[in-house]
Amino acid sequence: MNRLFLQAAKAAPVLFAATLFTANGASAQTVNQTLEQINNYQQLNVDQSQVTNVNQLRDVSPTDWAYEALRSLVDRYGCISGFPNQTYRGNQPLTRYEFAAGLNSCLNQIERLIASTSGGIDPDQLETMERLTQEFEAELATIGGRVDEIESRTAVLEDSQFSTTTQLKGEVIFALADAFGEFADGSGNDLDDQTTFSSRVRLNFDTSFFGKDRLRTRIQQGNFENIDDDVTGTDSTRLGFDTGSDVSISDLHYRFPFNDKIRVWVGGQGLDLDDILAVSNPVLDGGSTGFLSRFNRRDPVVLRGTEGTGVGVNIDVIEDRVAVNALYLADDASDPSEGEGLFNGSFSAAGQIVVNPIDNLEVSATYVRSYQSAGDVQITGGTGTDNSDDTPFGAGVDVAANRIGAGVNYSFGERIVVGGWGGYADVEGIVDGDNPSGDVWTWGANLAILDIGKEGAVLGVGGGQIPQFTTQDEGFEEDTDQSYIAEVIYKFPLNDSIAITPGVFAVFNPNSDTDNDTIFVGALRTTFRF
Repeated sequence: MNRLFLQAAKAAPVLFAATLFTANGASAQTVNQTLEQINNYQQLNVDQSQVTNVNQLRDVSPTDWAYEALRSLVDRYGCISGFPNQTYRGNQPLTRYEFAAGLNSCLNQIERLIASTSGGIDPDQLETMERLTQEFEAELATIGGRVDEIESRTAVLEDSQFSTTTQLKGEVIFALADAFGEFADGSGNDLDDQTTFSSRVRLNFDTSFFGKDRLRTRIQQGNFENIDDDVTGTDSTRLGFDTGSDVSISDLHYRFPFNDKIRVWVGGQGLDLDDILAVSNPVLDGGSTGFLSRFNRRDPVVLRGTEGTGVGVNIDVIEDRVAVNALYLADDASDPSEGEGLFNGSFSAAGQIVVNPIDNLEVSATYVRSYQSAGDVQITGGTGTDNSDDTPFGAGVDVAANRIGAGVNYSFGERIVVGGWGGYADVEGIVDGDNPSGDVWTWGANLAILDIGKEGAVLGVGGGQIPQFTTQDEGFEEDTDQSYIAEVIYKFPLNDSIAITPGVFAVFNPNSDTDNDTIFVGALRTTFRF
C-alpha cells in the first residue's frame, strides 16, 4: 500500500504540471468563464463532501468504465469527494482550479494515512512525500494568488465595462474611386467626374441575453456621392458600399434559436433579404470586404428589393444537407397612412430551399413575391437600367413581381470557391385597365482564390449580365441590347483589423445600348475593423 501511495504522489506532480503549463488558460478566458472557474474553485472545498463508499455517488454505476478506479480510490484511500447532491459529475470537463483542489484533498488524505501508520514507511520515502507535498502547497499558493488577482481585475472590469451583455464592433471604410469613359446617353461626351475620397462608419452593438441570440443595433454614417446614372448615365457603375450622409440607426433586428432546428429573425429596421436567404457568393458578398461593384455582390433581381421591417426563419430540415428559409419584409411598416403599413405597402415575401447534396456543394432555389408602390420602385436595387429598375411602366405606377432565382457555389478544397446565379422576374404594372407586364433577366458568376500571397488574402473575379427588361406591350421602352459587367479585385489583409482592396470593374454596353462605350470604375478601399 505504501508503494501505491508513493507512485500516486510521484505521478501527481507530472499531471499537475502538464495541466498547469500547457497554456495560460486563465488569462485567455472571457470574464464570464473566469468568474465561473473562480466560483467552482471556491466552492470545491465548501460544497464537496467526503465519500466513504462509491455507491453513495448516484451518477456512478458498475457499468462505467472508470468504476473500479473510483471504487479503489474510495475504499482503499478515501480520496474522492462528491457534491452535496451525491453526484460525482464524471463527464464534466475538469478545470485547473478543480484539479488543484482535488489534488490537495488527496495529498491531505495521504498525509493523514502516513501519520496513522507506524513503522511501515521508509524515512527516505517519507522525506520524498513531504517534499512533494510542500512543492504542491507552493503551487496551490501561487494559484490562490492568481485567483485573487483575477478577482481584483474582474471587479475593475465589471465597474468600468460598457455592458455585461453587449459587444461593440466597429467598421470604417475609406474609399478612393473614379470612373472613366463616356457618358451613357449615346452623346459620345466624356465623363465629367472627379476622383473622390469617401468614407463610411458603422458601429454595431451586438447584445446577447442567453448566449445564442443576438440583438443588433447599428449606427451608420457616410459621405458618399453615388457613382450612379447622374454621374455616368447608368446605375450599373454604383459601388457596393455607398451610403447616404445622414447619421442613422440603419439596422435594428433580433435573431434567436427557437430550438435546435429553427432560428427566428425579427427586424424593426434594416433587415435585408440576404441576411436571411443564402447567396451564391459566400466569400465576396460583403460590402466592406467583398466585391467593389453593387451588382457582383449578389443576384440583383431576386435578392434585392423591398427590405426593412418584418420576420424571417431559417429551418435546418436535414442537418448539413437541407435547409428552408422564409421571410416577410415591409418597407413602410411604421407608416399608418392609407396604402402603407405592414401589409398594405411595399413588401417582399420569400421562400428558399438550400440543398447540400455533397460536401462543398450548395444549391439553392428562391421565390420572391414583391409589391412596390409608386416612389418605392427599385426592381433590381439600383443596379440596372431605368427600364429594368425604376420606371419600366412610367412614373407613378405601382409594380408587382414574381421573382425566381437559382444559385450554386462549390469549394475546390480550401482555397478555391466558385459560385453563380440566374434570376428572372415577371413584373407587372398596377394601373387601371389592362396591366402592362414585362420580363427582367440576369445572371452572374464569381471566383474566389483564397490565401494568395498571404493568409487571408482573396483574389476575386466576377461578372455577368446586368438586368435587362423586355416587354411585348406597346408604348413601353425596353432594353434592346444586353449589358455586361466584369470585375477583378484583390483583398489584402495588413493584419487582423485592416484590409486594403484595390480593384476595377467595367460596364460593357451601358444602359443595354451597344452605341455606348465601355465605362471603367477603379477603386481602392481600405477597411478598418475593431
